[in-house]
Amino acid sequence: MAYVMKSEPAAAAGILPDLERFSLRTFLDSLPPDQVEVRPDRIELADLAAVLEGNPRAVRFTQTGGGNLPLCGNVAASRARLAHAFDTTPDAVASAVLERMRHPGVLIEVERSQAPVQQVVQTGDECDLTALPVHLQHALDGAPYISASLDFSRDPATGWTNVGMRRLMLRGRRTAGIDLVAPSDLRAIYQGCVARGERMPLAFAIGSNPIDHLAGTMRLPMDELELVAALRGAPMGVVKCVTNDLMVPADAQLIIEGYLDERGHSEPEGPYGEFLGYYGVLKRNPVFHVTAITRRRDAVFQTATIGGRSMALTDTAQLCSLRTELMVWRGLETAVREVAAVYVSPATGGAFNARVAISQRVPGEARNAIAAVFASAANIKHVFVVDPDIDVFSDEQMDWALATRFQADRDLVVQSGLRAMPLDPSLDGAAVTAKAGFDLTLPLLPPGCNRPLEHRVPSPPVYDAPRHASLDAALADGPKRFAELMAAIGTRDGREIVRWLEDTGARRSITRDEEGRYRFA
Repeated sequence: MAYVMKSEPAAAAGILPDLERFSLRTFLDSLPPDQVEVRPDRIELADLAAVLEGNPRAVRFTQTGGGNLPLCGNVAASRARLAHAFDTTPDAVASAVLERMRHPGVLIEVERSQAPVQQVVQTGDECDLTALPVHLQHALDGAPYISASLDFSRDPATGWTNVGMRRLMLRGRRTAGIDLVAPSDLRAIYQGCVARGERMPLAFAIGSNPIDHLAGTMRLPMDELELVAALRGAPMGVVKCVTNDLMVPADAQLIIEGYLDERGHSEPEGPYGEFLGYYGVLKRNPVFHVTAITRRRDAVFQTATIGGRSMALTDTAQLCSLRTELMVWRGLETAVREVAAVYVSPATGGAFNARVAISQRVPGEARNAIAAVFASAANIKHVFVVDPDIDVFSDEQMDWALATRFQADRDLVVQSGLRAMPLDPSLDGAAVTAKAGFDLTLPLLPPGCNRPLEHRVPSPPVYDAPRHASLDAALADGPKRFAELMAAIGTRDGREIVRWLEDTGARRSITRDEEGRYRFA
């Protein structure tokens, strides 16, 4: 996908993208009533986390004890809301995103006077992170964190904008800690700056559409600002920051501008409740220095839910789940022919357990699918491959398939020595991980053959067989199942057929074939 930028300002060219269509406030206003909870009464920052924990709905807080900005949380914490952002259904959202990724995104630079996010500008000593409604999220966190932040930086090697989703730990009015996980593009860019003794310009958007957050979780070799526009499926307005040359979404709620200093990973950051459901330990990380804060006049501050016991109801798990599905789809498209469905469970943080349904054409495709998933998504540890008759979104059906279509000594694929996610607590200090694939598919049949009876799934009877003049005529026509005998004479009862079988069998031999069909001997 090519990077597209209008060379002249939008106002001069007579072009202005819709700067409200993808705003956070517009998205919140569009949510169905069952997907959003509005809290009009004043709430203290200390009480926010308890309201958001395990809440299935997005929450809008009209008044907080942290200042005059309204606040929202859990915005992307359900697949239904992610699907709503892409104007589709939960089971089709992955394919909808893949379709948008096939088209280039269009960026249009707008003048600062046209950018909603720069309606209010604070620079230097006017900036104060502690004036924002940033709350403590978990009991052992090292400080309040800005958690719904999208970061924007530029890779000097390519000129591309890198977009990520990283937290900021408040250290003071104009300083914050940032977690630079490894491996990541931002970490590599920053390490280059440290080696040259340079500060690295960085900007954070606070208050974004779930589409933008999904783009921020992805890692693709391209300009990721253009990826945001591609996922939106419409031209996106961008504006130059006030204190650096970075381009950021013009329709965000707030932008925090600044830089990472040249000292490297120098200051303690954490602990923090991580997206795998456990705490991340105290570690040394870079320091972010604020140079400007710009925002809309009616800005809505945003927080994201991350750790806790209700993993499937957190922003990060749902975003990571969909992101990982997209990576798996892309990997499977070349490894196997017919991918029916992909689902990555958000209950695992959206990273560890993948379910794939495929239509096998040749023996071994289930194993190929397992290998492809291992390679396409480094964080996935367990892959479950099923036939298309299994609904990968159903825990019950997946559990049933595991119980009835899997033999551990035949269908388990284990691979060790692979790259690990450092946050995985099961590593117990190891640097690499093991992965397991579960082949839950039924044996592949030759063309034209039916599955044996013991591999067929029961369902309510359907009485659509041909009619016959009598039961004698029906059996004379060939072997019949009991439901076919009922359909043959149009009965809605069936007990009379039991009597007929008993009476007729006394004078004429009636046998059963290997599938239990009745027939005259």
